[in-house]
Amino acid sequence: MSSELLINYRPYETRIALMENGVLVEFQLERGAKGAGLLGNIYQGRVIRVLPGLQAAFIDIGLEKAAFLYVDDVCGGEREFSRLMGNQSGDGDDDLPKMEDARHAGGGEDRPASQPIESLLSEGQDLLVQVSKEPIGQKGARVTTHVSIPGRRLVLMSKVTHLGISRRIEDEEERKRLRDILESLSFGQGFIARTAADGATDYEIKAEASFLVQLWQKILAESAEARAPALVHQELDATLKAVRDLFTDQVDRLVIDDQGQLDKIRRFLTSFAPEQAPDVSLYEGSVPLFDACNVETDLARALNKKVWLKSGGYVVIDSTEALTVIDVNTGRYVGHHNLEETILKTNLEAVREIAYQLKLRNIGGLIVIDFIDMEKEFNRERVSQALKEVLRNDKGKTKVLPMSELGLIEMTRKRTRENIDRFMREPCFYCQGQGFLLSPASVCHQAFRELEVAASDYPGQPLTLTVHSSIRDLILDEGTALEDLERRLGRPIAIKSDESMHVEAYRIHPAAQAGP
Repeated sequence: MSSELLINYRPYETRIALMENGVLVEFQLERGAKGAGLLGNIYQGRVIRVLPGLQAAFIDIGLEKAAFLYVDDVCGGEREFSRLMGNQSGDGDDDLPKMEDARHAGGGEDRPASQPIESLLSEGQDLLVQVSKEPIGQKGARVTTHVSIPGRRLVLMSKVTHLGISRRIEDEEERKRLRDILESLSFGQGFIARTAADGATDYEIKAEASFLVQLWQKILAESAEARAPALVHQELDATLKAVRDLFTDQVDRLVIDDQGQLDKIRRFLTSFAPEQAPDVSLYEGSVPLFDACNVETDLARALNKKVWLKSGGYVVIDSTEALTVIDVNTGRYVGHHNLEETILKTNLEAVREIAYQLKLRNIGGLIVIDFIDMEKEFNRERVSQALKEVLRNDKGKTKVLPMSELGLIEMTRKRTRENIDRFMREPCFYCQGQGFLLSPASVCHQAFRELEVAASDYPGQPLTLTVHSSIRDLILDEGTALEDLERRLGRPIAIKSDESMHVEAYRIHPAAQAGP
């Protein structure tokens, strides 16, 4: 399988596409300084409100909205370490260590995880926190006091002394070798060996560990001098973060369309992965990079509510702030044998497309999938298992419940950044995000009712109704309704059109003010 990382850089926008066999499988977007991602940033924050009822607190980190801190993100303990492996490692849930590979590095006592937040924090208190989830919708960022610093091969854990190995590293001898190296470190910090640590030399791992410890000491020193709220450490920009997290040994090459960014990437790789520097190249084609590699086509498809399947069926994806609903339909697919077989084939094909779209669109939170009803329990189980199997390759942590008799599957998917649909688009200012417009007949009838109300404001005066041309045509085609209204109001009503008007809008005024 061929894999490549494409980076389209402009001063106002950085777009990153991970391709597998010519198909877009992961997309990231960062826009200018204001749009720079917050995930991973470290702040000297200040507690502005403690909420005992929610066991949480609001933290001022200098952003427009206060950040949210849960009690579990203040307390320590084994459970917290296990959770942080998935949230902070950078490779998502696939960097969770196998439990038998988690080890204490020695030293330090874990704080009990049962303390109430009001005994841990007080208003006005300064606190070093890290963004663990980007602001999403109307919600502010989520932060944690358990700061983690990702490198290329390792992640430093600031508040625990445990050691872990990425579960994506499957070779037991390699796992033992990496565990031995981590246990030989004398820094007294917790570390996770990421997927990219596979095959790294003893020197490379120890050098990176030393670098991360020095960086952590620098962050602590700067936080001691900072006046809250203040940014004390900013995560890598989109380009270098993609190189660190996505440009692994499994990616054949990296292509970028900007010379300055290419030079920056090569300097970064010289320090952290010199063996991969030859696999980086500059794109100089006359056709834009994303157009030449068909990325734009896949992106346009990811913004559509309706996604067609190869068989002729389709899925409809509709998201709210807290819930995403996915509906599976047979569409044009009629099958060759029987209805149950047709439905099963459509549902199984939809499973693969749904898993792909969840990852590509960054869809998270609660997800309800309405598969086409199947009569046989065996077939419902086949679809459920197929969904769980294909989601194993998703870096976002997922939980899938059994399919109901009605063909519904409820699932959750962890999200740390905004859905790309909401990032790239905004609610329609015409329909206010409803997704529907009044039918032309409804607009006509509403305008006629308003004419009856307005008639009393202009006694005896002829009236003019100005509407969109499509509405005017409908009114004139159904002339009896207009004639009836003129008869009841006892005056003529002129109908004029204005192409610039919204199809739902209309203006009512005396004929003398109608204008040309």
